[in-house]
Amino acid sequence: MKVVLGSTLALAVAVSTVSAFSSSHNKHAFATRKNALPTFQMSTVTEPATTTTEESVDVMRPPINMPWESIAEQLQTTFGYSEEQIAAYDDLESDKPALLKLYKAMTLARAFENACNQQYMQGKIRGFMHLDNGQESIPGLVDYAIKNEDIKYSYYREHTHAIASGVDPGAVMAELFMKEGGTCKGAGGSMHIFDKPTYFQGGWALVSEQLPYACGAAKSIMLDRALALSDDDNVVKQDVPPPEDDDRLTVVFIGEGGSQNGRMAEVLNAASKDNLPLLILVIDNGRAINTFTPDVARNSNIYQAGKHYGVPGLLVDGANAADVAKGGKAVIDYIRKGNGPAILQVHTYRFNGHSPADPEHERGRKNEKAWARVEQDPLKFFENKYLANGVFTEEELKQAKNEIRDEVKAAVKFADESPMPPVELAKELEYPDAANTDYNTKPSPAFADNVNKRTISDAQMATINDHIAALRAKAQAGEISIGDAINLAIHEEMLRDPTTTIHAEDLQAGSSYDIPKLTQQTYGQIRAADEIIDEGHFVGKALGEAMNGYRPIVELMNTNFGIYGMAEISSAGNTYATTGGQFDMPLTIIGAGGTAPNQALGAEHSQPFHAYVMGIPGLKICTAASPEAAYGITKSMIRDNGPCFLFAPVKMMKESKGPVDLGQCMPLNKAALLHEASQEAVDAGGAVTVLTYLHGVKESLAAIEEIQEEGFDIDLIELRSLKPLDMESIAKSLARTNKMIILDESTKTGGVGASISAAVSEELFDLLDSPVLRLSMDDAPVPYASSMEKAVVKRGSDLIEGVMQLCTGGY
Repeated sequence: MKVVLGSTLALAVAVSTVSAFSSSHNKHAFATRKNALPTFQMSTVTEPATTTTEESVDVMRPPINMPWESIAEQLQTTFGYSEEQIAAYDDLESDKPALLKLYKAMTLARAFENACNQQYMQGKIRGFMHLDNGQESIPGLVDYAIKNEDIKYSYYREHTHAIASGVDPGAVMAELFMKEGGTCKGAGGSMHIFDKPTYFQGGWALVSEQLPYACGAAKSIMLDRALALSDDDNVVKQDVPPPEDDDRLTVVFIGEGGSQNGRMAEVLNAASKDNLPLLILVIDNGRAINTFTPDVARNSNIYQAGKHYGVPGLLVDGANAADVAKGGKAVIDYIRKGNGPAILQVHTYRFNGHSPADPEHERGRKNEKAWARVEQDPLKFFENKYLANGVFTEEELKQAKNEIRDEVKAAVKFADESPMPPVELAKELEYPDAANTDYNTKPSPAFADNVNKRTISDAQMATINDHIAALRAKAQAGEISIGDAINLAIHEEMLRDPTTTIHAEDLQAGSSYDIPKLTQQTYGQIRAADEIIDEGHFVGKALGEAMNGYRPIVELMNTNFGIYGMAEISSAGNTYATTGGQFDMPLTIIGAGGTAPNQALGAEHSQPFHAYVMGIPGLKICTAASPEAAYGITKSMIRDNGPCFLFAPVKMMKESKGPVDLGQCMPLNKAALLHEASQEAVDAGGAVTVLTYLHGVKESLAAIEEIQEEGFDIDLIELRSLKPLDMESIAKSLARTNKMIILDESTKTGGVGASISAAVSEELFDLLDSPVLRLSMDDAPVPYASSMEKAVVKRGSDLIEGVMQLCTGGY
């Protein structure tokens, strides 16, 4: 589009430095071409007349200048509102107290962000920071129509969303200052604002990752209603049903650039399928970071993206905060009435670059900012409109701005005076539950029996009790498989704690190894969800449930499929620490994986995913090569308040059978000595400590007899806990043998064995008589053909040769 180029262009550029407390009520410096809705609309809107000028410059993205009548037409056509119902929303125009509150919310947002910019330039705020100037109609809507108990998920440009949600501005500023008085004790920073009492749940830095989390949070509202549970004053589940008029929803903020991410389609599908109370609030500033969004996206009409899923959408003009509030509240009320999810797209302009350090070299960005500050400022629009029609006087708005100025000054002062967090806090925030927790002592919820009685029918209870009894009989006879042992543990824990949920592919059918067998048939779809074939999506949903009082289990049909969920798994590991310990993350991921000799599954199904996730902070990672270990570790993980990942051996899920110590949880930080070398072998210098896990356990056990026939022996230690690592057990064995082999089911470079070998060399060097021998997978992809696979995957024969080398000095 074209806009006037005149002497006022300098004014447009200068506006970037104007304080939130200064205002101008002059006519806009630029004459603009007026456009209506973009093409491919849900409802038909007549385009207003346009104006042109002789002297002009290009503005890449024209305003929509949408009148209330166009919004009302969309509400009628798309949301089914009547004219009378729509007129009630228009009453805001005559509600002076509500308009003043809206203005204050916007002014606070602008003033806070300006103060952030000043403090950033002074070096008090560090790292990345993303400001929201120009988009104040969104926090205005939040303040106007979103309730404290509504769950809020935002992205990295979230300061104003948090404050509008009721989070204390001083605590937000202190978080940016990396102070202990911050919302997250200085652990989160600008991109990670969290506040449990206001249900403000981020602040997420990976673009679009918040979408499935919000979907899971919306599901938690449905779980509350289905189980008749609610939060007490400490935001802990209690046996009190939500009120009859419970109309909570989850709102997720996302940019129109981020909305192009594939997670958007998945969330629209899931939210529609489950009729979730979810508002997807699209902040459409036309820029994906700084790139002009149409340069990378075929269609930016995100409000129409839900048509094929039955999800309605509304487009509003962000320059007019009152219209955003009116139209937005109509959409929110639509969701509150139980109609399911909806999209609200706010067409707006961001006055700042992506971050203060942003060079903004993308085409058209600087001209657009200069123009938008003059032409599309929602604060100026509000002031001009309501001064002109006499709703407010200059003095009234000035007084409001003075109040906000004092509030922001107080926030900066609080942040300045807050202390830095103690250095010890970093390690304290690693895990919600200590590594040495005894999970047998954890009490079950007092409401368990009540919830089970009102949610599980007598017939269902009889069926599951028979199933559990049959599995327990197998366990006592030593005939239960790894898959069945995990299934038994899951059922026991789901009955013990009804806040436990489960997500999996092929869940109804029991997946590949019967891990989720009979869960949906017993607990219903609300607690046992069949999922689409994208692990990232349902790991993300589980994360949202975990932040809202539930204990989700995620079963991965094959752990390698977890590659799709790396972003979500990483965030699960970080959440407890990033939120300053506010939010536990009781998420358990279980799956079959690893690489057995002669597996014949090819490279993609034979990846060492356990090694890939070893570097994610905050995760407890275990392995189980027997039914006993699988059962006891599963129970402990479900009770743990942090994220846990259990890997089971894919080729041993049904073939490995044995007894189980029923009802007992196992530690999540201990290895297991499966075979102890004879004292004779130790005295002769012919004993070796062997560390292994998954299929390596079977290979090592099978090799012991031949090793003994050669005159040697081994301490065989199963690494049931990869992280944290049981160095105490390793040291005890190494003190006897002074030699170590790691039979490792991961690659030589960057594998589990590499980390363990380094730790042993650093901490136990004096106990070693020779270097640690690593029998790792080769760095080459695992071939399908067994003849080639031998060159990559190590096995029992390699262990026998390695023991002989170490004991005879050949290594």
